[in-house]
Amino acid sequence: MKRILCILPILFLLHFSYAQQKVSFTTIPDTTIPRRVAILSGATAAMYGTSLIALNAAWYKDYPRSNFHFFNDMNEWNQMDKMGHIFSAYFIGKYSREMWRWSGLPRKKQIWIGGLSGLAYQSVIEILDGYSSEWGFSWGDMGANTIGSAMLISQELAWNEQRIQIKFSAHPGRYDDPVLKDKTNQLFGTRFLERILKDYNAQTYWLSVNLRSFAPNSNLPRWLNISVGYGAEHMYGGTVNWWDDTNGKHYDYTHMGRIRQFYISPDVDFTRIRTKKKGVKVMFQVLNMLKFPAPTLELDSKGRLFLHPIYF
Repeated sequence: MKRILCILPILFLLHFSYAQQKVSFTTIPDTTIPRRVAILSGATAAMYGTSLIALNAAWYKDYPRSNFHFFNDMNEWNQMDKMGHIFSAYFIGKYSREMWRWSGLPRKKQIWIGGLSGLAYQSVIEILDGYSSEWGFSWGDMGANTIGSAMLISQELAWNEQRIQIKFSAHPGRYDDPVLKDKTNQLFGTRFLERILKDYNAQTYWLSVNLRSFAPNSNLPRWLNISVGYGAEHMYGGTVNWWDDTNGKHYDYTHMGRIRQFYISPDVDFTRIRTKKKGVKVMFQVLNMLKFPAPTLELDSKGRLFLHPIYF
């Protein structure tokens, strides 16, 4: 959850840069404008710093601190948490790169500054984890952060656009069993936003490929994407489905095997829908974080095949 919430300051800055462009300028500059570089540098530092201070106070205050230590969590949650790291690093970098277009810096500098910002921001959070007794510095998380930033940077350098985007979708998990309902309330919270961001059973992460960008002479719609997704289900702990409650009572739900899910579905790239309105462009950038609800084919790790008329 804390990784996805970190994107919010970047959305504010993206809106800020577009708003400034609308008020003062009509086009992205071809040469560096020092005043814009100073504005973006100061605003980025202020927003990153403020959000990290707030995150440190809000997220870590309820957990005891410890000496810096490492933690191997590669086997947890069927790697759904790692997908969250990839997604967050990618989109922080993507929005930051979009903002730096406004500065007029040379293209490669924009890409590297914007693209590495996601990795840098996530790295600070990982260091905070390293001083928390609840977690620890995870090389697996850092690897996922690096993948997210690398996906952004490599595509910008090669194509000057994002032909393959990482997207997110989620639906509220339903747990009718009273024991599972109580357990998942403890793990994932009870409020709607908490459940969407914390419940790995309810999340799907997607690689969304724009078809027209790879076939520019075709008659395919500019906005049409095809997405492949990954999710997981029946996870009631990081690695196992058994636990002891605060009274020492043992619960064993290992009979509910942990499942991996693979999806394929059509999608929409909103940023390829043409518009001259800056506010609509910002809205499309935000919407592109999310997989568009559409008919979806699912194959799970038990070999079962499902067709969902609409899946999100």
